[in-house]
Amino acid sequence: MLINRDNIKRMLENPDHISGKCFVVFIQFLIIVSLITFSIDTLPELSSEDRKLLNIIEGITVFIFTIEYITRIVVADHKLRFIFSFFGLVDLLAILPYYIVTGLDLRTVRIFRLLRLVRILKLLKYNKAIKRFQRAISIAKEELILSAAVALIMLYLSSVGIYYFENEAQPEQFKSVFHSLWWAITTLTTVGYGDMYPVTAGGKFFTFFVLIIGLGVVAVPTGLVASALTQARKEEK
Repeated sequence: MLINRDNIKRMLENPDHISGKCFVVFIQFLIIVSLITFSIDTLPELSSEDRKLLNIIEGITVFIFTIEYITRIVVADHKLRFIFSFFGLVDLLAILPYYIVTGLDLRTVRIFRLLRLVRILKLLKYNKAIKRFQRAISIAKEELILSAAVALIMLYLSSVGIYYFENEAQPEQFKSVFHSLWWAITTLTTVGYGDMYPVTAGGKFFTFFVLIIGLGVVAVPTGLVASALTQARKEEK
């Protein structure tokens, strides 16, 4: 039998296998589609037909995510351990609000599922005969990719957070998640042009944490590359 528990488990958990790689890419694509449709849904000028289409796309993606979640539980060797693991909880929170109607929209949690993409890094092969800088990037590649992934996650969550805090108070400035993205970029990078700023207490409090996190987002990659360059220089000697 071609389709059995072992084959399904290999597809879900082994990105080295061709089926696993294809499955990971497919799921990452659906996550991106889901996040984009969620962001588009915050645009105020959408027609009812557009929102209906977005709801259909959301239903399809949630259905696939649900099948994946249930399948992961079925094939897991330690089912409870998976359910209460970080990724298990993220997978559950990514689909639960769709079935339980609440005032809290947790679709943004799905962006954390992109951290699974880090596992694909071991598929990449690099030539050992490379220049010092290429060697430094190779040494710190996983940390840099993870740092970039975290930066993108924080950028998106900052956009969503400030949108919910400021949309009602400043509907013209923070019209949607997309309009809030510029504020998130300038704030996380600690540039702060001042063209968009929070006026509510919640927005100001949220901005404080975004600024603190932004200092680390900018500093971490610089430190990683500097450390890797030092190690590459030592290897040359």
